[in-house]
Amino acid sequence: MTEPSDGAPDERRFAFLFKSDQGLISASTWRRHAARLAALLALLTLIWWVISPFAEHDLAKQAFFDPAVIATFVYLIFYAFAVLLIGICYYNLSAKRWRDRARPPSLAGLLPVAALCAGAAHWLQPRVTEVMPRFYVIGLDVLLVLILVWNIGELGFMRSRPQSGGQ
Repeated sequence: MTEPSDGAPDERRFAFLFKSDQGLISASTWRRHAARLAALLALLTLIWWVISPFAEHDLAKQAFFDPAVIATFVYLIFYAFAVLLIGICYYNLSAKRWRDRARPPSLAGLLPVAALCAGAAHWLQPRVTEVMPRFYVIGLDVLLVLILVWNIGELGFMRSRPQSGGQ
């Protein structure tokens, strides 16, 4: 796809939407592409949820080189990389929308950071139950949901604000 003749960036281009935080986008563009990122993340997470039991490796019951365990951990590496890339794409997409709302684009980082912290807490808490109570995980989940609802409301449904000359 090419740039429009008026010089404005084409909102359909992957590079404009996800590889840079510069520019402005509409609420409908943000909703459409944020939903695509969320669907991709949900699909990858569902796959991990289904195959994660194979990550439990008991040498007393399984061979040292178990193909199912190896394949599970290969997917885990892919999944971790994909989660980080989706977070970066979300940040770049949302920074454009925050800028369009005349707010600091850095607010786009709140949701990915909250999601990574909540995910890390869910992974860590069962392994260190004696020093990390369950309410820490619940607190991070509540914070994540609040930030998610705020992002969806503000970025997905609020109108653009006029840009002041000082920004």
